[in-house]
Amino acid sequence: MAFALPVWLAVQEELLGHSRVDYGAPSCFDEFDDEALFLTFHLTKPCIAFITDSVRIRMKKVDLKKPAPSVDVMVMVALNYYAHGLSSATVQQRVGLKQTDCPAVISTVSGVIAGMSDQFISFPQMEETKARVASTIETFCGIPNVLGVLAPAHFKIRASPYEKDSFRSFVNTLGYTSVVSQMICDSDGNILSVEKCCVGSTLEQEMWESSFKGREMEEELHGSYWVIGGKGYQLSKHVLTPVSEPANVKESRFNEAHTKIHNVMRTTLGSLKRRFRCLMQLGFAQEGSLNKKSNIIKACCVLHNIAEKFSVPSPPAAGKIERLHPGKQHLVGVELNPEALKARQELIDGNFSVDSSSKDLPINTNTGITEEEV
Repeated sequence: MAFALPVWLAVQEELLGHSRVDYGAPSCFDEFDDEALFLTFHLTKPCIAFITDSVRIRMKKVDLKKPAPSVDVMVMVALNYYAHGLSSATVQQRVGLKQTDCPAVISTVSGVIAGMSDQFISFPQMEETKARVASTIETFCGIPNVLGVLAPAHFKIRASPYEKDSFRSFVNTLGYTSVVSQMICDSDGNILSVEKCCVGSTLEQEMWESSFKGREMEEELHGSYWVIGGKGYQLSKHVLTPVSEPANVKESRFNEAHTKIHNVMRTTLGSLKRRFRCLMQLGFAQEGSLNKKSNIIKACCVLHNIAEKFSVPSPPAAGKIERLHPGKQHLVGVELNPEALKARQELIDGNFSVDSSSKDLPINTNTGITEEEV
């Protein structure tokens, strides 16, 4: 679950008990039938109603220029942009906005929805919740004491090639310009944490060490749990990476299990970008001025979790899912933490031994997604 049930119920109660929320009031979304809603916004009517009312409550604290469009209109424009990466002429005509008015509306709504991340993007905090999340992941892949999958999420941008130093800073390991955020998801594809918005060349390990979640984990604030990390991360007491050169069957079995849970992030990011196609190309970006890009990314993550909660299906595939970024390999001579090496080996010996009757079943690394799908 992306956020704790008490939080979800508290938000529901706030919405239902709010004196100015009227679920029977006319809305500009009423003009769309269910099929048109999904095609235009990649969301369903109950989900859109919940999002609109959540934004309405938060919008009261925003200083808007007068006269301002209604909240319904602003949300409609933003959701249409998130779904397709542009504001369609059909939506603009329906709400009576000019093309030039849309960027400011999208920026305002993105800031408001990004601010809702404290309610809808939640890393497990209570011990009972952590144990439940870890148990679900262990059932999924066989690795115990894991709270989520850690990975960099790259989003394409355009940068001016005439500003050579700035341009190079946006070029990632796959050779295109991007911004990157650090994300953690659970085995069900719910986003548990999203931090930072850095230029595409930023190293995963650098992001982790400077992130709030990284400091919390490494300072033992979340106990003796792991997050799953790829080869771009250093093995630590709380980041569990694969064995670079498996020496036996149990290490190979561990790597298979690691791949299986790590691929969940790839599927999650594919679903995120499929529903919110604005993330396929975020437009021009300048180093040192990434707040607007960060708000759009975080807003889409909030909406992803809400859509998951409402069981909204993903839009159909339309292209290829990009593989997770391999990251830059550590320089030769980087000394691994001996305590972390020992802890990983103990985990492998205790859970992936060929003689372990509970681990005899072969691990299926098929995540149900191929390179050709989105």
